[in-house]
Amino acid sequence: MKKAIYRFMLGNSSKEMQTKDFNRAKKLYQTVPGIKMELTPNKAEIIILALLIQFLLAGATCLAQTREEKTPYLEMAPLKAYIMQDKDEEIALARSAAPPSVSNNAEVMVLGRTGYTIAVKGTNGFVCVVERSWGTSTNDPGFWNPKDRAPICFNPSAARTFLPIYLLKTKLVLEGKSKMEIAQAIDSAFDKKELTAVEPGAMSYMMSKLQYLNDQGKSWHPHLMFYVSGDAAKSWGANLDGSPVIASNDPQERATVFMVLVGSWSDGTPAPAINH
Repeated sequence: MKKAIYRFMLGNSSKEMQTKDFNRAKKLYQTVPGIKMELTPNKAEIIILALLIQFLLAGATCLAQTREEKTPYLEMAPLKAYIMQDKDEEIALARSAAPPSVSNNAEVMVLGRTGYTIAVKGTNGFVCVVERSWGTSTNDPGFWNPKDRAPICFNPSAARTFLPIYLLKTKLVLEGKSKMEIAQAIDSAFDKKELTAVEPGAMSYMMSKLQYLNDQGKSWHPHLMFYVSGDAAKSWGANLDGSPVIASNDPQERATVFMVLVGSWSDGTPAPAINH
């Protein structure tokens, strides 16, 4: 292998490099850390090998950086990256998910180092939270994205039967579980009836102008979400040309989530135009 490399780099040159080429190689060789040697032209092969190693290392580093750029969220960031330090700010952000007529009387939960806790008690049965990145499926490439902030207000049915899935995910995340372990634990919780199928009529508001859903969507569109047990996209005519209904079936949550875009943000200001 070494001889083949030498032949490739040296070609059919003579045993001694020409003075000009040797001086250039010597100058480059001196940039290689950790090696001290007084070089003479008959050490050309050593020079070439050192330069080749330097080149290959640089290429490997570049390849690793490229892969990291394509999948930047390979593991959980430090917990502090997900926690909002100002709890009043998190409460306001959570409430921005729905019109004030809904969210002003809703319960609000905020994320701390041990999980979500009730920050404001409600009176209408709705629960508002700011979801983090693990609100998505464990196979989503942005599952560990610390920038995600998704305000959402669940109606009473969704608060009883869909929100618990997210709260269990949060508990598992804070325990340091892997994505595979989280998926297995969710599945086991359904089998043991610790989690139940979503109730009929379960829905939520996601109408916050301040939402950061992911690096691509960011402030996407204000929308309502409806939860139906099992794979039910076809029965709603979702994802068809011209249909305003978007659906995503998540086997981990054993439910289909339907999204219906609306024309204004929760503060009443117009939303971006909807293009079918």
